[in-house]
Amino acid sequence: MTATDVQALTTADLLDLPPTIDVETAARAFGIGRTLAYQLVRKGQFPCQVIPAGRAYRVVTADLRRVLQVTAPADDAA
Repeated sequence: MTATDVQALTTADLLDLPPTIDVETAARAFGIGRTLAYQLVRKGQFPCQVIPAGRAYRVVTADLRRVLQVTAPADDAA
């Protein structure tokens, strides 16, 4: 599978994510490949908050949404 084969995340997908996600999922949201995403994480240059979790990394979904300016639709029921 190449980077061009990866399906981008929709706004609905972003709103349905759990509190933290893996770097690969965050990379899809930014439209970048896995290799570049991990390079940015290691350099401390990933565009949103990343938490080291043992040998893995977790991306904070709320910060991902903030950086991408994705907000939940307002509830029309008042």
